[in-house]
Amino acid sequence: MPGQNTIERAKQDAAAGKSPSTQAGEFVREEIHHVRDGVHGARSVQQAIAIGLSKARRAGVKLPVPKKGKASGAARRQASRDLAKAGTPRKVSRNRSRATLGALQRESHATASRGQLAAQTRSSARRRGPTARHRASMKAIRTKGPLGIRRAARKALKTRREST
Repeated sequence: MPGQNTIERAKQDAAAGKSPSTQAGEFVREEIHHVRDGVHGARSVQQAIAIGLSKARRAGVKLPVPKKGKASGAARRQASRDLAKAGTPRKVSRNRSRATLGALQRESHATASRGQLAAQTRSSARRRGPTARHRASMKAIRTKGPLGIRRAARKALKTRREST
């Protein structure tokens, strides 16, 4: 069950006209924090993201089902089930909930480390290709404004100095 603050932030994003993926990002962020705080673990960063997206769909975020070929058949079926269950009050099985939580608690908590998240982000960007990365950087320039660009440049310079 997502926290009330998370649902509130997602609703604010929706009211501000932000995309469903941005709204769903609030739920994914909450899952990452759950893994970091020790509420439960995850086998991989992708699993934590999938749990967050599932919670987002069930909370009513209109996040579309992945296109054919972009995700496995099982993932697509689960996404459509989550969308169908959105907004419908349902009785939750106590035994099943505890079993799921127990299984997740046995998983690693290191999967939500900065390094793991950075690796996931890089591999995801690589899959999108150079055009998509360029488009994202151009959008960042448009939306950050001059001050944001200066800050980003300073940050990039600082991280470059630290890595050498």
